[in-house]
Order: sequence, then structure tokens, then C-alpha cells
Amino acid sequence: MRIVFAGTPDAAVPTLRALAGGSHEVTLVVTRPDAPLGRKRVLTPSPVATAAVELGLPVLKTGRLDDDATRRILSAEPDLGVVVAYGGLVREPLLSAPAHGWVNLHFSLLPRWRGAAPVQRALIAGDERTGAAVFSLVPQLDAGDVYATIERAIGTDETAGDLLASLALEGARLVEQVIDGIADGSARTEPQHGEPTLAAKLGIEDARLDPSRDAESVYARLRGVTPEPGAFFTIDGSRVKVLVARRAEADPLRCGEHPLRPGELLLQGARAFLGTATAPLELVTVQPAGKRAMPGADWLRGVPAGTAADLGEASSRSNTPTRTEVSS
Repeated sequence: MRIVFAGTPDAAVPTLRALAGGSHEVTLVVTRPDAPLGRKRVLTPSPVATAAVELGLPVLKTGRLDDDATRRILSAEPDLGVVVAYGGLVREPLLSAPAHGWVNLHFSLLPRWRGAAPVQRALIAGDERTGAAVFSLVPQLDAGDVYATIERAIGTDETAGDLLASLALEGARLVEQVIDGIADGSARTEPQHGEPTLAAKLGIEDARLDPSRDAESVYARLRGVTPEPGAFFTIDGSRVKVLVARRAEADPLRCGEHPLRPGELLLQGARAFLGTATAPLELVTVQPAGKRAMPGADWLRGVPAGTAADLGEASSRSNTPTRTEVSS
């Protein structure tokens, strides 16, 4: 079959590569326009655009599938459209134009977590299992009949980045199987069953850690917003991004003479801890605003006294716990 592929981020690249190396013909790749990245805001092609150029495939860069984009896509004479995290809606008449319509690879067990951030929301919610689904695209958000799914357990320390990368590879193989089934007429669909939940796009406030909650909830949110938009807390109005953290022992003797209160920070030797409503979390790697990433203990050791609380007499050579507070 002749296929038009629409996708933008890294998670879409494995499917594009699989289709380009398979028995079907990718006649056009649709992706979002180049975007400014980094501190210098350099215009940079999307990962899908970069991969398509490497594969020698024609590319259409557009932020909207408007009349002009529709004409370009239809000129590629697709038998099937394939979408993986493109970032835009496919509407009529484009939706019905290919003979076999459009299929979408979505990174959840539909109908749970329909929407823009299914992997992130599953982690934040504390889901124990997730997966991916290939479904038929319809006008309603992620509501089409499902061709096939894969399901897997979520690792206790997996971040959204880890999980999405894994599902992207497994999902690429699933898309190949579905397309082969559509081509030979063996593919079948089933309606979605269950109560839908919505996976709204993450904003910066979704990444704010709330240490007044229990450790599992705080850690789940941290994993769900890593690497983007990136977990953070603030001290005296200054944002500190948490790049890597891990569960710490609940035993207060491991974190000083007294249990950490929610939001309390403690420096003990070469380790930094953040108190929550239950057990502390160890801050392994952090990035203060405007600075490079660094070990959590190095950062906390250098926090000026009076930033939020008196840090006492601790130094890099001391094992005396040092405490300060995270702003609410």
C-alpha cells in the first residue's frame, strides 16, 4: 500500500523507520514545522523530519492540515494514513480520503488516557500497567475502534521518557502487523470498552512537586514529568529542577535524629533528602535556575543561609544534617 505518515517527536521515529524498511511504500511524511530549541532558540527540524530526510522520503512541514496541506497529501495518492503523535487534527475531507482511512498509534490502553499525554498521566496517576493501541482514526478524540493492543507492566522507577521510548519500539512492530492485516484483508477492529479518561497536555504547574503529599505520589509525579516539562520545587521563589531522584529509607536515623517534615530538605554527608508526608526522597541530580546540573548534595551544600531557613554550620566535611524548607 501507499502510505502517508504523520508524526513529529522521537516517539514517532521507530514507526517511520519500520514502515520505510517494510513492504509498503511511504509516499509522504507530514510533520510539524521546525521549532526553536535551546538557549539560543535555533530553529531545529523535528525528529521525524530529520529521520525522513535521512531515509530519502519527501517531507511536508505544516502546523495545520488545512486545504493546502490536504491537497499536498492527496497528491501523494495514499491508500492509508498513519499517525503517531503528529500534534494536529485530521479532519474531513482528509480523514476519509485514503481508501483504508487512517490508523493511529496511541501510547495507552484505550479508552484509558485519551489525549496528548497518556504516558505521563498514567505515571502520575500511579497506574501499574499500560500499553499501546492501534486504532482507526475518527473525528472524536482517540475514540475509534481498536485493531490491536500491547500491554505491559510499568517499572517502579521508569520515567515518562523511559516508558515512551520502550512503547515506541513495541508500538512500531504493532503498527506493521496491523498494516499488513489491512493490506491482506485479515485485520479486524473492536469498539473500545470501559470508561474513558482524559490525558490533558502537561503544563509547567503539572511539574511542580508537592512535598505535602506522600512519597509515592511525589515520586510518581516526578517520574511522569521527566524529562519534560521537568519536575521542580522552589526555595524562596527560586526554582530547582529535579533531574534524578530515588526513594530513600523511611528510617529517621538515616536522615538525622528526627524524621523530615514535608518540604524539609536535609544534607547528610554526600546525600540530599527531601521530606514528604511519609518517607523522604533522595535528590540525586538537580539543576538550579540558570545553572548547570549537579549532584543534589553539592547544590544543597551551597544554598546560602537565610534563603528559606538558617542552614547552620554544615560544610562539605561535616556529617551534621542541614535543614531548610521547600516553598509551598
